[in-house]
Amino acid sequence: MNTVTVKNVTLGTGSPKIIVPLVGKNETELIDEAKHLVTIDCDLVEWRVDFFDQVTNFEAAALMSKKIAEILSDKPVLFTFRTKQEGGELAFTDEQYFGLYKTVIEQGAIDLLDVELFMDDPLVQETIQAAHKKGIKIVMCNHDFDKTPAKEEIVSRLCKMQEKNADICKIAVMPQSSDDVLTLLEATNEMKTKHADRPIVTMSMGQLGMVSRMCGETFGSAMTFGAAKKASAPGQVPVGALREILKTLAL
Repeated sequence: MNTVTVKNVTLGTGSPKIIVPLVGKNETELIDEAKHLVTIDCDLVEWRVDFFDQVTNFEAAALMSKKIAEILSDKPVLFTFRTKQEGGELAFTDEQYFGLYKTVIEQGAIDLLDVELFMDDPLVQETIQAAHKKGIKIVMCNHDFDKTPAKEEIVSRLCKMQEKNADICKIAVMPQSSDDVLTLLEATNEMKTKHADRPIVTMSMGQLGMVSRMCGETFGSAMTFGAAKKASAPGQVPVGALREILKTLAL
């Protein structure tokens, strides 16, 4: 498997890297939160820009990304607009979604960009090409907040992400039973051993799926989401506890 290195963080080898969400609603909150994250034992930061009250002003979002990057100078920043249909805060048209991304790629300061799997493919490819020209890595993702698809479907979606030129392939699903958690872990292991040629990130959400956030080194997930203050998805473990668990489970 190829690894992906962003700043001093290498994904796809060793223990899963810990990423924490940045979810402030305005510039003051974001700057305070970013300063707090400097002190936290995490590897990367995800700016969930759909929480930002000026997100419809693309230039303001790009400028804010520069301010965040300056504070978090050593930590790679993943820029994410999570659409409403995949659990985000705000409904955006495709035109707004890709317009925001184009502006941030050209005018902002980010290390990785989150792109959803089922968005318009020509626009996705255009965005990926523009990001890659700037050295920005693509985290392609898919979320199911209602259920856990069959193992074959999870593997199929991750393979599609590879085909679409993602640098990192990510899927998050909701379990209704412990069998669903096993399905996610089996799919992760199958993807890692039979198909993956780049880092993958998988998780089973909620309290039931919490174990999946801790055992990535065993099953093949390269990154795990922890909570510093406010979680951005159900089941995120506090960062300090997550780091200790990962150290204990390190192979």
